[in-house]
Amino acid sequence: MECEIDYFFKVWIIALTSLCYCYYIAARIRRGMMRLLSLLPIFYLFITLPLSLESFHIVAPTTFFLVWLGNFKLILFVFDHGPLSPLPPKLVQFISIACLPLKIKQDLPQSVNNPLNTEYNKNPSPDSETRPNPTASSVTRVPESILLVIKAVILAMVIRDYHHRPLDILSHPYFIVALFCCHIFPGVEIVLALIVASARAILGLELELEPQFNEPYLATSLQDFWGRRWNLVVSSILRSTVYIPVRHIFTNIVGPRWASLPAVVATFVVSGLMHEVIFYYHTRLPPTWEVAWFFVLHGMCVAIEIVVKTRFTGRWQLQRAVSGPLTLGFVAATGVWLFFPPMLRNGLDAKVGNQYPVLVNFVKVHLSFQKL
Repeated sequence: MECEIDYFFKVWIIALTSLCYCYYIAARIRRGMMRLLSLLPIFYLFITLPLSLESFHIVAPTTFFLVWLGNFKLILFVFDHGPLSPLPPKLVQFISIACLPLKIKQDLPQSVNNPLNTEYNKNPSPDSETRPNPTASSVTRVPESILLVIKAVILAMVIRDYHHRPLDILSHPYFIVALFCCHIFPGVEIVLALIVASARAILGLELELEPQFNEPYLATSLQDFWGRRWNLVVSSILRSTVYIPVRHIFTNIVGPRWASLPAVVATFVVSGLMHEVIFYYHTRLPPTWEVAWFFVLHGMCVAIEIVVKTRFTGRWQLQRAVSGPLTLGFVAATGVWLFFPPMLRNGLDAKVGNQYPVLVNFVKVHLSFQKL
């Protein structure tokens, strides 16, 4: 574990140095092809650096921050779009925003259009896609602090399972999937909350965390699930890098009424390919493309849902008590069919289970050493 931590620090030292180059040199180069050429070595570094790491709990955030967020934000930066444009006044702001799910805190509300969520407009049209205010809901919301405590308790219970449950109990595929979900999703939110708190405390920056999840278990449609509640950081970056350009291209081909449909499908295709890339960093095995097909299937279903809702707006609508279970059931069924089998087949669950006690013991030893 000590060797892995050393590699982790080396990887991030190189990454931070690369972002300094982007801020002081690449930003002074004219946007477009010349800036793209100047950033090609950085793209290469961000893609290859996580390959030197092996521990799931280190590879996962490093890959997400560099390969996905970092590269996609730098692609937007090439053309002076996205969160890095205009150029932040401070280097620490540029670095934090470039590779972390952070944004500069602003007093005025921002418009955060989302291509996957059109169902909440009072006067929906094919040209207008807006994400509603997450606080505006007919369902009473649980305070964020209570939700965070609940997620921390769930994560602690999962860690205890890794330590104390015998392997035969963990052998059932459905139990493994449930355990893995209870490990990853609360862990992601807790880690991201710690990151933004550390950034505020150490750097003294007025930054806020981009929301990662918004109570996905309350989703009432696939649009609602993917566009408003699930992995909103990824949804936001895909909107800028994939959805908007594709929609612009198809507007000139098929007109504005239908341009959003191929744009939505293209967004899911890219998401599927990126998930295959993320899986490769964890398993180091050739992709089987099941994960990509999972997202392609959902992209096609979201496009069909948009057409149906446009056709029947104001005349027919499923009740929440029906649409909610149907949505979550479809997501769960397709996940068990396409998303999770590669994880189980490649032994990613066993890798996580074996590495977690090592990480916990490493932290305990170093905390005890500091106390002494």
